[in-house]
Amino acid sequence: MAQLPYDPDKIQVRLTQNEDEIKASQALRYKVFYEEYGATPNEEMLKEKRDINEFDPITDHLVVIDNDLPEGPDQIIGTYRLLKQKVAEEYGKFYTSDEYDIQPLLNNNKDLLELGRSCVLEPYRTRPVLQKLWEGIAHYVADNNIGLMFGCASIPGTNVDKASEILAYLHHYHLAPPEICPKALPSVYVEMNLHKKDDLNAKKVFMSMPPLLKGYLRLGAYIGDGAFIDRQWNSIDVCIVLPSALVREKYVKHYERKTNKVIPAGEKMIGTQ
Repeated sequence: MAQLPYDPDKIQVRLTQNEDEIKASQALRYKVFYEEYGATPNEEMLKEKRDINEFDPITDHLVVIDNDLPEGPDQIIGTYRLLKQKVAEEYGKFYTSDEYDIQPLLNNNKDLLELGRSCVLEPYRTRPVLQKLWEGIAHYVADNNIGLMFGCASIPGTNVDKASEILAYLHHYHLAPPEICPKALPSVYVEMNLHKKDDLNAKKVFMSMPPLLKGYLRLGAYIGDGAFIDRQWNSIDVCIVLPSALVREKYVKHYERKTNKVIPAGEKMIGTQ
């Protein structure tokens, strides 16, 4: 096994504790989304070298920290933005609402959590870091009694033809049940059923996906109906729906062993018998 470029024991996941750490997470997002993946910044973001968004002041920011690095903002090597339903309702909307009709989720009578702005620096995009990140999310989900998580995941580039097999695979193998299936808004809807199921090499297509999207699917996530081309972000977005019970099932034992806190038993998972 290749040696990791960091010490997994020095990786910590927690919420930001001050405005400087939020700014550091925004700077990290800028580095990944704009400098690495080619998103187009506005003038303010270009000047500040930070990914700045209207939702940042109302969301919780989960950060991944490498305690081996010199103390300060450069210790933050990963981040996730978390928006609780109550906060979104007070603000007036979720971020995803600009791309998808999420009424089926709102009708589901479960507390929702929107996941967004997920990124990790390239050397840290490994299983130990991603596992700790999801343990942190499991902790957050338990503390806030979350029933369903959702958000957008991106496929790099805006060429639908190049992404057609991935989109078709997601449609055929992971489409959400109707009762929790968001649908891309009519004005931006991109068809995902672009190949017949039998024409796909499922294993090959799965392995070609971005790591975050594969991670969601390994957890058991569903995909909404229709994709969205985000030219500003140089990506094709799909909507992820993830029952929190799936995250608790995967990480509950490790979480309880570390914290001595018992997570309440989850509800029956939607879409299972």
